[in-house]
Amino acid sequence: MEKVDWHKNHIDDSTLITNSYKTTQNVRRYFKSKFGDDFKFDRDFMLWMKSATGLTMGDASQEWVKRKK
Repeated sequence: MEKVDWHKNHIDDSTLITNSYKTTQNVRRYFKSKFGDDFKFDRDFMLWMKSATGLTMGDASQEWVKRKK
């Protein structure tokens, strides 16, 4: 699995979540671009992201929406 620099790589829905995942401002910008100011990280979602290796950021977006319903 290719290493992603979560601080500066371009992130889109097809970006794979790697075992080097970090919750960065760049990741926050990605989610805010999709969900606006409604997006907030919470502890449970951050833990889910850490365990989502192999999924995509699109999958993570769907998970966030599911958790907000």
